[in-house]
This record gives sequence, C-alpha cells and structure tokens, in this order.
Amino acid sequence: MLGHSNLMGLTGTKLGCAEGGCGACTVMLSRYHPGTKQLHHAVNACLAPLCSLHMAAVTTVEGIGSVARKVHPIQERIAKCHGSQCGFCTPGMVMSMYALLRNNPTPKMADVEEAFQGNLCRCTGYRPILIVLFLVFYFGERLLHEEWERRSPNTFKALCEQEATSLFNMEDFAPYDPTQEVIFPPELMTLSKGQRSGSLCFHGERATWLQPTSLKEFLLLKWKHPEARVVVGNTEVGIEVKLKNMVHPLILAPAFIPELSAVTHSEDGVVFSAACTLSHVAAELRKAVRTLPPHQTEVFLAILEQLRWFAGLQIRNVAAVGGNIMTASPISDLNPVFMAAGCKLTLMDKDGSREVQMDDSFFTGYRKTAVRPQEVLFSIHIPYSKKSQFVSAFKQSPRREDDISIVTTAMSVTFTPGTDVVEDLKLSYGGMAPITVLAKKTANKLLGRRWGEELLQEACSSLAEEMTLDPSAPGGMVTYRRTLTLSLFYKSVFHLFHLIQLFHLIPLFPLFHLIPLFPLFHLIPLFHLSVDVSAAEGFPGVVSFLFADDVPGSNVTGMRQDETVFADGQVTCVGHIIGAVVADTQIHAQRAAKAVKIQYEELQPVITIQEAIAARSFYEPIRTIQNGDLEAGFKQAEHILEGKIHIGGQEHFYLETHVTLAVPREDDEMELFVSTQAPSDSQAFVAKALGVSANKVLIRVKRLGGGFGGKESRTIVLSPVVALAANKLKRPVRCMLDRDEDMLITGGRHPFYGKYKVGFLNSGKVVALDVSFYSNAGNSLDLSQAIMERALFHMENSYRVPNIRGQGFMCRTNLPTNTAFRGFGGPQGMMVAESWITDVAHSLGRSAEEVRRFNLYLEGESTPYNQILHGLTLDRCWDECLSRSGYEQRRAAAQLYNRQNRWTKRGLAVVPTKFGISFTVNFLNQAGALVHVYRDGSVLLNHGGTEMGQGLHTKMVQVASRVLGVPCSKIHISETSTNTVINTSPTAASVSSDLNGAAVQNACEILQKRLEPFKAQNPKGSWEDWVKAAYFDRVSLSANGFYRTPDLGYDFETNSGRLFHYYSYGVACSEVEIDCLTGAHKNLSTTIVMDVGRSLNPAIDIGQVEGGFMQGLGLFTLEELQYSPQGVLLTRGPGSYKIPAFGDIPTELSVSLLRDAPNDKAIFASKAVGEPPLFLAASIFYAIKDAISAAREESGLTGPFRLDSPASTERIRNACSDRFTKLVPEPQICSICWSWSSMLFYSESFCCFWFSVLLQRQEPSGPGRSRCRGDRD
Repeated sequence: MLGHSNLMGLTGTKLGCAEGGCGACTVMLSRYHPGTKQLHHAVNACLAPLCSLHMAAVTTVEGIGSVARKVHPIQERIAKCHGSQCGFCTPGMVMSMYALLRNNPTPKMADVEEAFQGNLCRCTGYRPILIVLFLVFYFGERLLHEEWERRSPNTFKALCEQEATSLFNMEDFAPYDPTQEVIFPPELMTLSKGQRSGSLCFHGERATWLQPTSLKEFLLLKWKHPEARVVVGNTEVGIEVKLKNMVHPLILAPAFIPELSAVTHSEDGVVFSAACTLSHVAAELRKAVRTLPPHQTEVFLAILEQLRWFAGLQIRNVAAVGGNIMTASPISDLNPVFMAAGCKLTLMDKDGSREVQMDDSFFTGYRKTAVRPQEVLFSIHIPYSKKSQFVSAFKQSPRREDDISIVTTAMSVTFTPGTDVVEDLKLSYGGMAPITVLAKKTANKLLGRRWGEELLQEACSSLAEEMTLDPSAPGGMVTYRRTLTLSLFYKSVFHLFHLIQLFHLIPLFPLFHLIPLFPLFHLIPLFHLSVDVSAAEGFPGVVSFLFADDVPGSNVTGMRQDETVFADGQVTCVGHIIGAVVADTQIHAQRAAKAVKIQYEELQPVITIQEAIAARSFYEPIRTIQNGDLEAGFKQAEHILEGKIHIGGQEHFYLETHVTLAVPREDDEMELFVSTQAPSDSQAFVAKALGVSANKVLIRVKRLGGGFGGKESRTIVLSPVVALAANKLKRPVRCMLDRDEDMLITGGRHPFYGKYKVGFLNSGKVVALDVSFYSNAGNSLDLSQAIMERALFHMENSYRVPNIRGQGFMCRTNLPTNTAFRGFGGPQGMMVAESWITDVAHSLGRSAEEVRRFNLYLEGESTPYNQILHGLTLDRCWDECLSRSGYEQRRAAAQLYNRQNRWTKRGLAVVPTKFGISFTVNFLNQAGALVHVYRDGSVLLNHGGTEMGQGLHTKMVQVASRVLGVPCSKIHISETSTNTVINTSPTAASVSSDLNGAAVQNACEILQKRLEPFKAQNPKGSWEDWVKAAYFDRVSLSANGFYRTPDLGYDFETNSGRLFHYYSYGVACSEVEIDCLTGAHKNLSTTIVMDVGRSLNPAIDIGQVEGGFMQGLGLFTLEELQYSPQGVLLTRGPGSYKIPAFGDIPTELSVSLLRDAPNDKAIFASKAVGEPPLFLAASIFYAIKDAISAAREESGLTGPFRLDSPASTERIRNACSDRFTKLVPEPQICSICWSWSSMLFYSESFCCFWFSVLLQRQEPSGPGRSRCRGDRD
C-alpha cells in the first residue's frame, strides 16, 4: 500500500523500516461490517498488500488535515506542544492517535499505551507526544480518566499545566469534536450491506493473488495448489518477501470468508476461526473475562497477558491467530500458552476435517507442523479453565513493548479438588529449542506430589537438567536462557500462589516476596572479487550498471581519502559498495542487484576490538594525554584497583534513511537533493567523483528526518553513486536506502573498550588514573581520530584527577567504518570514568554519590589538557538536582524496599556531565549567513546549518527577529544550499546555534547599520517604510555574515592551548527497579538539571534534553549490535534492533533548565544543548548497577563487579548471582560468538539468504564450532 500511496502523491505516509516495526507508515483502514458497523484500525502501510484493500477505506495523514486546508486538532496540538522534531515519525503518530479516537473518543491511559506500542520516535523522548493526548481529551471537555494521572502519579496533569504556562497556551487549542470527522464512504457502506463480492484474482510480475469468498472454494484451491501460501495480515510473508528474498508465486487470501473469521462460544470454551485477528481475539477474551466466573478465565487471562506485549497494535490489527500458529516460530508468544492449556486445532481439506491436540507432537521441526500440505488450519478451541486449575504465562524480551521474546513460558497446574496435590501439570517453553517444547520430565516428576517448598526445589533442579542448551545453540545467551527457564517457572509459582491465596484453596508455603537505487554490497569481508552482471542484464526495468571503471573523476573518497566510491579489486567489509544497478523502479533495481554474480577469494578478517589488539591492527596516531606525575600519584594512593568495561556500539536509527536525488543540468552541472548534515562535504565528494569543480555541483537540503551524526560524513556511500548514475544516463536518478541496507553499510557509534587503573585515598579522593581506550573504527579512518580525541578530552568526566594519563587506540577492523554519533566519543570516555569512580565507592563501601560529589571539579581548576574552568555550574546543578529529585527520601525508601523484597531491587544514581563545546578540529569553528530583505519588508534568511529536528532554523529566525526588530512571521528560511552560503561546516558538535547564530547576528547587524540613516530620517516610520526608503536610495538590502570562534587552538604535542570555547554542564538523578529473576528493569524516575545558559528557546532545549536522554537510555540499557564471526551485521531493523519505545520513558521525568547562568561566550548568553544531555542517561545504567549491588548482597557478594554496556536483561540477570544461576553452569565456550546464528532461527525479520552464504563458508576450528568472535576481553 505504501508504494502505491506515494505514487498517488500522498507522501505524508513514510517508509521507516519496511517490516512493520517503527509505525512511520501508519494509516487508518476502515471497513463496514453489518453487525459491528464501522471498524477503524491503524495498520502498517509498508506491509499491507494493495490487493487486501478491497471494500476498505484508507485514510492517510493528508486525509485528516493539512496546512493547505485546515489542520486536525491532533496535528495542531502535536505541533504547538513540541511533539515533533524532525517530523518523520509524526504522520504515523498522528494516525495512530487518530485511529484510537475514531474508535473511542474517551480512551483510558491503557488504551493510549496500547495504541502507541507500534510507533517509534528517535528525536523527542516521547513525553510531549503523550501530553498531546492529554490535551486532546482535557480540552475537548471530555471525561478526564484517572488513568491519565497514573502514568506519573500525582504529577502528569501538573506537569502538563506547568509546561503549558511556559511553553504553550492551552487555551489556544480548538476543542476536539469527534462529530466533525470524515464519514465512512457511503458507496462502500452500500456495497458492504449488499451481496458478497465475487472471488478476486490479481496477477503481478512474480505472484498471483487469489481471494476466494467461500470456504469450499478456498479448500479446493489449497488442494489444487498445496504449495500456495495462505496470507491474512501479511505480517510474516511480507517480511519474507522483502527481507528474506523469498518468492511466493501463488498467494491465497481467505480474509473475506465468513467462516474463517467467526467466533463461537461452546460449553467448554471459545472457538476462534483461524483468520480472526489478534485484536479481535483479545477483544473477545476480554469480554469473556468480564462475563464469566473467574475460575473459568485462567487460560484467557494468560493469553491476554501475552497479547498485551505481542508486536504493535498495527500488527495485531491484521495478524491472524491461525497465522501465528502456522508460522511455528520457536519463540512464539502464544504457542506455549496454547500448548499448556491443551488447546485443540481443527484442520480441514476438501474431503473433510480432523481435530488434533496442540501438544509436543504438533510442531515437528523448525517452522514445521503436523498440518498436511493440502490442509488448512480452520480454528482453535481455547478451553475454559477448571475450578482447581491455575494458568500463568510470562515472556522475557530485550524490550518490554513490541519485541520478540528470548524465552517464553506457560504453566497450567490442576490440583485434586480440595487438596494441594498436583493432579495435572503442563509446563511449556519457547526459545529453548527449534520448536515450542513441553518440560514433560519435570511435569511427570511432580504429579501426585503435594505442592510445597520441597517440590519447588526439586522442580528447579529437574528443569535445570531438562532444559539444556548446547553452547553453540542458535540464539546465543545460553546461560541466560537456561536461567530464565528457572526464573520464569519461579515467577509462575509466585503467580500461582497469589491466585491460590485469592481463592483460599490451599495453604501458602513460605516464599520470598516478588513484585510482579540499489547499491550492490558484498557479503564477506576482505575478499578479492570479480563481478558478472550477465544474469541481471535481462531483468525487467534494468537501465544500466555502474562500477569503478564508470567513475569519470576519482574513485577515491572519504574524509581521509582512504575509501572508494566503488570497490576496486578488493572489498574490506560487509557493506562495501561494489557497484550499482539503475532501473525504472526500486523493486526492479533490487531484484537485478540480487542476480549479480560475484566471486571472492577470501582473506582473513579482523572483526572485534580484541582481535585488533592481538593483531596490533591500529590506525595512527595513537593519542596520549598526560598531566601530573602518574608514578607519584599511585605512590600517594592508599588503594589501587584495576577494571575494564566494554561499551557497545549504537545504530543512529534516524527514521529517514540516507536518500539522494540527482538531477543533471547543462554544462556538466549537477543538482542534488540530499539528506545530509554536511552539504559542503557532500558537494566535494560528488565533484571529485564526477571530475568537475565544486562550482558545478549544487547541494540542496530542505530538512532531514533525523541525523544524529550519521549523515555528517557517510553521505559518501550514496550521493556520489547517485550523481554518477545521473551523469551517465543524463536523467534524474534517486536512491533511498532501505532500513536494512542503511544499517548494514553506514556504520554507527564506535564500540569502546576501556581499561583503567585508579589510585585513591580512604576519603574517596582519586589521586591517580591511568586509562586506555580502544575503539572499533572499522575499515576506514573517517572521523575516528577526532572521536577518540574527544573521548580522551572527557576521560575524567566531571572529576578533578591531579595525576592522569589517557591513551587512545583506534582499531582497524573489517566492519563498515564507524562514524559520528551524538556525543562524538564523549559519552564513551565519560562512561569509563563513571565505571572507575563507582568501583572506588564499592571498594570503600561508600555511597557512589558521596564519592562523586567529593571529586567534582571546582571553579578555577584545570583539566588534563590544561584548560582552566571558568563559569563552573556543576555544584549548582548537583545540589538543585538532589533537591528537586528528593534524593535523600528516595534513597531511604529504596533501602527499605530492598530489605522487604528479595527478587526485586531498587537502585539510585546521580551522574554529572561536563561537555566541551567546540569542534576540536579548529578550522571547522566558522559559519556564514546570507540575509536578504525584500522591498515588501519580508526577510529571506540563509545560513550554513541544516535542520534535522533540533530546531536550528527556528532559533536562527529568532536571532534575526531580535536583531532586526521584526516579527518572526516576516522571516523565512527556504533551505540550506551550497550556492547561498558556501564552505559550511557540518551541522554537528552542538555548535550550530552558536556559530550560525553569530553569523546571522553579524549579517543582520550590517543590515541594521545600513538602515540607521533611514530610521533617523523617519523615526516614526515602520520597518516597511525604512526598507523602501533604503531601496529607493540604492542601498544594498542583502548582507553576508561571518563568524569564527575566537582564541581556540590546542596542541597535542605540548598539551597546551585553548581547546573548548566553554562547557555545558548537567546532572541527572535516576531511580530504577530491577527484576532479579529476569533481568528486566523499570525506569521509575529521572530528574535532570541542565545548564543551557540563557535559553534561546526553552521548548526546543527541553526537547533536546529529553530526546538526548532517551537516546542515551537506549545506548546504555537497550540497544545492542550483533555481528557474525565474518562481520555481518545481524541486527538490521526494528525487529532485531530495539530503540527505546513509549514504555521506556521514566514514569516520572522532570527536566529543569538552570536559572541565572548566562554564558558570555555564545549568542545571547545561551549554551549548546544537542549532545551534552545524552550522557545523563548513564544515571539509569548506574542506578541499575546500584540495584544489582543490593541483589548481590543478598547472596553475600560485595565489592566492585563488572557490568558492560548496554545493561541488557541478560547482563542484569547474570550479574544477580543467586541460587538459580548456580544451578546453571557456564558454557564451555563463549556463547556470544554464536549469537550471529541466532537470527536464522529467532529473528522474524532477517535475511536468510545471507545466512545460507555464511553457513556454507564457515570453517570450524574445533568439533563443530567456529572461532569465537564474541569475547569482550
């Protein structure tokens, strides 16, 4: 549907991932059912087949309102309440919100949380979007449900009203009136009421879509075509076709067959026909729970609990229960419940039907079932539970919302009536084998036994023996998954006893308390290659191929001239571009690219930091900063400790991927529309590849759908290629990378490995530090040197260390080059600092906050690079943060909670940041501006920065408005282009407002000076009068502005000179709660105090603080890149790579901008805000570590311990050593190295084709095992 709607000119619906995981493509699908009347559903347009839209009305974001007509109240609020930054996700957010309101104008908070489970945003931090929902209801004079205050107890409403006072005016919003919505199309309503439409048949290039309307016809078609795929929601097949290179020539779509969507209530349960959507199943089960006796609904409640976390609402609205069963995923959320509950399946073919039990014989192998090729699944019978039966289900996944499970379990236990004797027990698991399995041995041991502590211990021991995994098991995380089988069983037991206590059936034994263009990129690194395109030349739509020989200019490119536009004889990483296919459509280009044959001669790659260290594979230079006397410092120290920490990489996950449109012009000119943060660099790359001068290349940037550093230098992978194609064909050429392509080839944040030796006194004062950083730079240098240098410049974070040495090693590996990312090495350097200062506190048995506060910088102290700190506000931020957060009360409450609870623990952490502001490469600290004043008084403003959601254009308009003395409404910024402001620095390093703002100020002051005589002549005149007078007097009303940051210049050799213009400071206090049994955690509260000087725009700055914090939360607790031993990135989309979602927002989130802290170094006393807040999310990481410490104390473990970043569920659980972890021995080899193979079995959205190549090439170095590439050290 998405491609068709874009062809129709409806471009508001965005492509973010092509797998239904981000929600950017959300539209509303409406159908009319004579029984239920109108039904509106939010669906993913990227997965919805066009053929499936028969008899449906589709509403896109254009259909509910636009600036050209009138915006919808939702759109108005989301704009005015700062709920949109880059805006790429906004249409999807609007449509999810709109579909919710069309179905329920007064939803509860739970409904809102459910509606947004399938939507992601990388910019805002989500909070302002939730506020929009509050305003829609509150000011639509509708019932304000109690649930709206539950999201943040006693604070959500107050927070909204407080922000409204300062950031927007609630009274400006028009009331929301649902009676004014667009009506359902009468023609469709008439057709729907009439006779059933006939069967449909659609023929495509490679597939035929058959849509029967009777069950008999469907069964005959399946009998005739047993190989045909049955599709209802296309949530599985759509991904297979798009991402797994699979072709299904014949598709059967039975969604319009009434019998397959029916729900029947029988004496012993509910029968759902196979085409019932999961949303429909959930609605029916909720209705049954409300009306049936509680003892009959145990199975229903367990299913509802699993459905609550099953994908996003857009997926559940179309995915069928039968499809979920027949997919036979080993990590299915529902199949373990169906098996434990003893559900029955009805299978049909043209000759009749048969009934099968859904037990361990139904799944016959990986993705295989007992259903015969000619049969179809007709229905599933879900039984009522009995009076003495108790059912529970749990799922553990990396992220709570919309995530595939690691391990899923369901338990059904039936007692002999009136006793505590186990009559029947079924315990099923997903994620522990290629199929869903029953723990039959353990269950059989417990039959006839009395339920008690002895039975529990025996059950855990038995499960540890029965639920085993080979160290090389697909999915990796062997120790964690085996531990989860015990932990989730234990949670099931607790849930059971909660119910038993509720129904007073049997006594409760003692139990611990628990609180519930398509580029061709190659597959294997470091190969010599030869290319054969003959098979692809005859593909439909193919126009041309491009390779290194087709480059008229230079094939050498990159920030350090160590890359190529196209691989020439050798490829050095998975993702190195070999060539390009030009075709009439993207699909045709992609199909032809897959047909190109490439032969390789494999060489030995280097993938990990540890391999690079062993091979001494480093880029030069190896940087060192040293200050003080390190040897004397360690002699002075009363304690010395050593430690290590690994900080994982991070994908930018801007919602808009890299995209370029190239249009050839006359006289060798080339005009490009590029999503880039660095137009001048893109201009230079393209000009060099074309062999023309820069003045022949025009780069135009309207806006970016997010950047975060990922579009600073990596436009070299796409823009030159597209320009070369346009130049060769003399026709416009466009290429937008798909999500999996973008993630594979463009690199991300550098993984870091830090080793430290720290000396300190009994008081906690740190007196000596020796730290070494190793970064995984990838296959080219790119910006890695500057990133490593900034890590060294932040190696002490906010703490004064008199004797210090830092060394930085950039590892040369065969991964796509890593690049700039918000913070640019600073967060990695500061993360290592927080690790060693936490270790100091643990070794002394002191509070980490006490040790941090004791070591904070003071005014006038100097950094390791000899820069004196002036205007220091760290102490003010620290004290205000503790006061606002109520730290002392929270700490006391957490300690009390931890004493009362064994299996959940709470932790707190207060973390500061000191972030240097300036490009560390000095020549970049410059900016230009061009301001035109037209005869009517309107102003056209041009500057060198790009708008990517950070509000730069808005701030520049404000600066011009203030200097010129005219309203903002008179000032317009059209775009950023290389023919208006030249030689621009990238929009990066958080300095764009400082640099461009000062340049705009300079240009506007020039214009003001030119207008002064006319103001003097006519002091009572208007702006327009003065402008006209100047024009008639032949005074130029156009001015160039320029600014260079003064007094900068640092020398590594002498460790002297002024490095940063100033510093931004901030402090965050966070509290979390961890589940010691599973490793899951909740972000309870975060209080941030940020010094942004005198804010140019508080609304924008608060948005940057929140967005940066949530991005950092992903970095430190959630997001994890997984690579194969050959360097293939396995996590290539939202299905396998998880960024924070709505549910990850701290329940209480407070952001305060420090008052009365003007900064005389920047425009209008403001400060940079883009990057500094990101590191404050480390407060969540160290709060988790604090909670783990409390858990470890219960097991008698104290002192420092290592916790790598991100603090995933696996790492948290494994760090909470207890009696369950002791039942699971460590695997004989590193399980991380096998995580690459997991995606073949466990990712619902990964390309199996790549794996077929990898598995063929795997060379075992031991009995059935390949060499480990997952070791951290």
